[in-house]
Amino acid sequence: MAGAAGAHVGSGPAGVISSEALGATTVVDAFHAAPNANDTDKCLAMLAGDVMIFEEGGTEWSRDEYAAHHLEADPSFAAVSGSTISRRAVWAEGDVTWVTTEGRTTGLVGDPTIDRLTVATKVLKRGPDGWRIQHIHWSSRAAPDA
Repeated sequence: MAGAAGAHVGSGPAGVISSEALGATTVVDAFHAAPNANDTDKCLAMLAGDVMIFEEGGTEWSRDEYAAHHLEADPSFAAVSGSTISRRAVWAEGDVTWVTTEGRTTGLVGDPTIDRLTVATKVLKRGPDGWRIQHIHWSSRAAPDA
């Protein structure tokens, strides 16, 4: 990607994120921390009004739709699960940043144990109110047996 600042920069221990993309990754991290703190208002504040969210074959076409269909369950899920990031890459170009993440989510929901390998892409756009998540694409698969 010609002219991209911080193109394909990992954020692992040795990774360096460009200052242009740092604000966007802070928003992504705050978005994920909010359900753990049962702060759904903060979670929604990180999303653009017209955010488009793809998850496991479904789509939510706005922040309001996400709030009505998905958000309510997130703090309960966060309370019984934990997520780790194994790899993150960040691309920034002007007022648009992509944050891609690989990780693992584990926990106990009811009786079944959750052990999922996860991937996510978040596209953020910088506007008058700062960085907001414009698009999310989440997917996961069962982790291989140890």
